[in-house]
Amino acid sequence: MDRTTVDEPRRYLSRVVTRLSLDRLRARQAARETYVGTWLPEPVPTEPSPFGPLDRVELRDSLSIALLHVLERLTPPERAVYVLHTAFELPYAEIAEILDRTPADCRQLQHRAATRVRQEQRRFTATRPERERLLNAFLAAARDGDLATLTGLVATDATAWNDGGGRVRAALNPVTGADRIARFYAGIYGPHRQMTMDPVELNGEPAVLITRADGSRYTMTVAAADGRITGIYVVGNPTKLPPEG
Repeated sequence: MDRTTVDEPRRYLSRVVTRLSLDRLRARQAARETYVGTWLPEPVPTEPSPFGPLDRVELRDSLSIALLHVLERLTPPERAVYVLHTAFELPYAEIAEILDRTPADCRQLQHRAATRVRQEQRRFTATRPERERLLNAFLAAARDGDLATLTGLVATDATAWNDGGGRVRAALNPVTGADRIARFYAGIYGPHRQMTMDPVELNGEPAVLITRADGSRYTMTVAAADGRITGIYVVGNPTKLPPEG
């Protein structure tokens, strides 16, 4: 683009990037119709340094797998309006121009998206140190096959999502309930299972990279509230994982 023809670069870039993003979201929705098992957002490595670009707590939380998973379940227009208005603080008039909708339509989309996000966010209110503690305790109990401890760490209405994409072994459907989650992970991570577990930071939050004896890799993050794990997110699809090394 000839920059001399662009009067307001920010508005121009907002329009272009938003429309490209909408195209990408719609293409991904179509791809999910043939996707094997649960679809989770791609985990992205981030730097734990407090002096990096993710030093703001609210920015780190906005990138968490838990919140991104909620946003994945919004429609593409809802997600676009929510991100533009909430994260970038654009007025509805400008968003309407970008999306070729009326300001009233955009307000309605924002209301629906914000309501859905608020309902879900009650399930991941724990601080970063608390999530890290629960994640480590959960994996330690799973390695020991300690069902009682595992069950006590998980909320009764918790859900575990496992994304293998049909390329590695993973549960095809979400695992729900503390007892079922405890038995499931004790079975796959329990005693005599050969694997390594390395702490990493993904999407601005504590995570673990699990490498099994056969070389398959999985990342795990958790959501938590009121002292218990409310959501577990495991990604094993190799096309979504960061490169090795």
